[in-house]
Amino acid sequence: MEEFDFALPPFKPDDALAGLKRSLRELGLAEREGRFERRGIAIAKAAVDGGAIAAAVVKKPSRLSPEWQTKTLKSGADVRDFVAHVKKNLAAWSDRDD
Repeated sequence: MEEFDFALPPFKPDDALAGLKRSLRELGLAEREGRFERRGIAIAKAAVDGGAIAAAVVKKPSRLSPEWQTKTLKSGADVRDFVAHVKKNLAAWSDRDD
């Protein structure tokens, strides 16, 4: 058997953040002051932090003071998983949670 020695492309947090923002907007969230909201309620936030993306999603939508679940995204797979998690949460939260 032949072995293949190749490296994965380096993670580019600036490019990944642009893609993450686009994906969150496609989920119906509006970007405002670094946060992504649904009907004026913060749902997620993300920013470049060194060589990674510091991202967070609320545990439950709240107008007062949301409780954030933070995660460091260090690869394209992490970004995809984060978007899938936000999408799953949005589907689970009903209108009365807003």
